[in-house]
Amino acid sequence: MKIGIIGAGRMAQSVAWLATRVGYRVMLSNSRGPETIQGLRRPLGCEVGRVDEAAAFGDIVFAALPLQACRAVPVEPLEGKIVLNPQNYFPYFGVLPELESGAMTTADVLAHHLPKSRVVKAFNTILVEDVVPDARPAGSPDRRALPIAGDDADARSTTITLMDRLGYDAVDAGPLAEGWRFERRRPVYCVPLDKAMLARMLAETTRDSVMPEAHWRTHRGMRA
Repeated sequence: MKIGIIGAGRMAQSVAWLATRVGYRVMLSNSRGPETIQGLRRPLGCEVGRVDEAAAFGDIVFAALPLQACRAVPVEPLEGKIVLNPQNYFPYFGVLPELESGAMTTADVLAHHLPKSRVVKAFNTILVEDVVPDARPAGSPDRRALPIAGDDADARSTTITLMDRLGYDAVDAGPLAEGWRFERRRPVYCVPLDKAMLARMLAETTRDSVMPEAHWRTHRGMRA
């Protein structure tokens, strides 16, 4: 299986590093062109290309760019493909009225842009600096779990398998409409939890479960 990554920031690089270590072929891309990220090829063990090339390359495509930039994601090359959405909404990158009003979730924004893709919300509840060090082999007692949501059951299943190989358990939260349960300022956001505790907390989360900004800081280093 091949993974295309749109974006070349810290999250993109962390996922690329984990993926190449377990045998996936990976292509990294950014909006400025492959010549600006040639230096990442050797340390990450990946290929580099243009955004459209990474979109065409991947069996799974990771959209690792700010939510406000999601319209830069090419539509046609991603038709029918699984697209992982790790995006969170930070208004200081640009206010999105549809999110401010609650009319849409962060998962909806990319899914509306890619109506023929199989979008899965994933990897948005972990700090970028934790992605590599928190990965654990299957069966490890302190293995961390991350939530996912998507409208296509097969896409969710494939994503769970991918996450397992990358070093994480996954909790299936169901369709994209349930993605609000693990957005920014929800109880599970960026808090290290095992699979059982994550599933329980997701089930207990209500629309009124809004936490203080950066509440996860009190849980740094915690394992449930």
